[in-house]
Amino acid sequence: MKKSVLTRYRVMAYVTGVLLVLLTLGVIAKYILDINGAADFTRIVGIAHGWLYVLYLVFAFDLGSKAKWPVGKQLWVLLAGTIPTAAFIVERRISRELEAKVADDAPAVAKA
Repeated sequence: MKKSVLTRYRVMAYVTGVLLVLLTLGVIAKYILDINGAADFTRIVGIAHGWLYVLYLVFAFDLGSKAKWPVGKQLWVLLAGTIPTAAFIVERRISRELEAKVADDAPAVAKA
């Protein structure tokens, strides 16, 4: 597996996670705190999160299929983008697990 597959997943996990936390804060500001402008903020962040979550799903599925994960693990990674802060936790665990595998698959560099 190429390192770029893991890197794409990691970037999208962070982007999705940050947008979901911002969306959660926007919803709290809109419905609980009744802050002016929160509705527009929530709408914009919600749209961005929705579109980028689809991209996250594509990259996470690609990573899972190349890592040959079981279905349960694949679903957990895919759903992590819908639970605030879960994307960060799952990304860290997956990265630790797969960095060793990516390093093992990398070709050895000969020194002159």
